[in-house]
Amino acid sequence: MKMTIGAGGFEEFKKRSLARAEKLDRGEKIAPEAFITFADPLHMLEVLTVKRLEIIREIKGESHSITSLAARLNRDAKSVRRDVLKLEHAGVVRTFEKVNPGHGKVRIIRPTARKIQLHAAL
Repeated sequence: MKMTIGAGGFEEFKKRSLARAEKLDRGEKIAPEAFITFADPLHMLEVLTVKRLEIIREIKGESHSITSLAARLNRDAKSVRRDVLKLEHAGVVRTFEKVNPGHGKVRIIRPTARKIQLHAAL
């Protein structure tokens, strides 16, 4: 599935919805796609910081635990955990707990979609 993240608020949502409705009226198939629309580009940039985009890029190919992700990115695990929570709240990533034999549970991070596109216009 593809995810498009953009800024444009309600107007962008309305435009996209009308285009999809027109395709359905013509009997065209619509590929599964997810959208996250921020009210404006500045709010999008508050959520999608450089460090958070690095997290998205790193987990693109495979799932990681917060600890292994922090080690790969050479960052503090608490900072990565905070960034992952912001991304999860925005809907860009998903997390789930997995049993780590002999060590309790570990939180695994996975992208919501295989392909993510960013769009912003000022």
